[in-house]
Amino acid sequence: MPTNEEKQAVWQAYNNRKPTRVPVTYGVNPRVVLFNSEWNPKGITFEDYFTKASALIEIQLQFMEFQTQYLNQYCDRSLGRPKEFAFYVDSQNSYDSLYFGTPIEFRDGEVADTVPILAGSDKYRIFDMDIEHPMDNPYVKNSLRRYEDIKSAISSLSYHDMTFSVNPPIIGFDGHLTIATCLRDSELYSDIYEDPDYFNRLLSFIHNAVIIRNRAIAEYFGHKAFNGKSGGYADDSIQLISTKTYKEMVLPFHRTWYALWSVEGPHSMHLCGDATRHFPIIHKELHVNSFDTGFPVDFSWLRKALGNEVEILGGPEVGILLNGTSEQVYERTKDILKSGIMEGGRFVLRDANNLAPNVPEENLSAMYRCCLEHGNY
Repeated sequence: MPTNEEKQAVWQAYNNRKPTRVPVTYGVNPRVVLFNSEWNPKGITFEDYFTKASALIEIQLQFMEFQTQYLNQYCDRSLGRPKEFAFYVDSQNSYDSLYFGTPIEFRDGEVADTVPILAGSDKYRIFDMDIEHPMDNPYVKNSLRRYEDIKSAISSLSYHDMTFSVNPPIIGFDGHLTIATCLRDSELYSDIYEDPDYFNRLLSFIHNAVIIRNRAIAEYFGHKAFNGKSGGYADDSIQLISTKTYKEMVLPFHRTWYALWSVEGPHSMHLCGDATRHFPIIHKELHVNSFDTGFPVDFSWLRKALGNEVEILGGPEVGILLNGTSEQVYERTKDILKSGIMEGGRFVLRDANNLAPNVPEENLSAMYRCCLEHGNY
């Protein structure tokens, strides 16, 4: 396997637009530890993780070990425990919904999730929400409490002579249509045709609320929201609508969002699911030059549709990585690398999308080994 120095050289060559090999990475979060009995022998639950600083610290330490002592053997990230580590307040993908007042459910064996609150005649209740004072929002106040609890707990933490800190709970955004879907559920897609004025009003309300929120929380910690020229974004639910509907009813919100950084970009976007039909218009209209993809993806078509200058991240679907044989993982990875996606040297190999818990080690090895053998320029 490559050394840490050789891995670093691969990334440096890629970033300098003189790639020697396709870099390999993984999308991964602490659920891979929470749902793995070997890495979570105490059986800490998502509810523990969300509510107890001690549980969060233990899981995130295990997650750090999982990555730096195990997973990084099979990608181009440094192997070996770091000297410094930053904990963070983790609400997974529920943070936007929680901010807008949805309850959360902790279900055995599943990631914590929220419950829609705008069903039926309750569709208008959200407009009574006070969005002008985000620091008084219950979710924000709870995040600040968790942040302080973690800071207090790590003040006496001793672990392999490491130095610890806590990142401020500065919040991003998971997308206009995605969050509207979390709040309104499937009825949102009837609104597109039956009540387009409400649909537009809801997305506008979410848009304005998130801008006010993100600015306020960033300023609270001495930062500036929407800083720099390039913005990152995700809105997975656009896979559920046609490109015509996307252009007419959602694209304007995306354009306004990216303009908070700059009009010209270049920007990046993460889109799980079958959303690639939208990519050419997103690239053209929003100056998105980096796409983090999920599944399914036709890599040959996508490279031709976007051209050789656009960065694309993607790879074997998580179902194959989790349930396939090492031979199947190797062949699927080889097919992707031979699809034409490497043209232009702007491809990063990763799972599609977000590594599942309990993926067999031999499958991780097969994916990386295939790239070492077939991902060279």
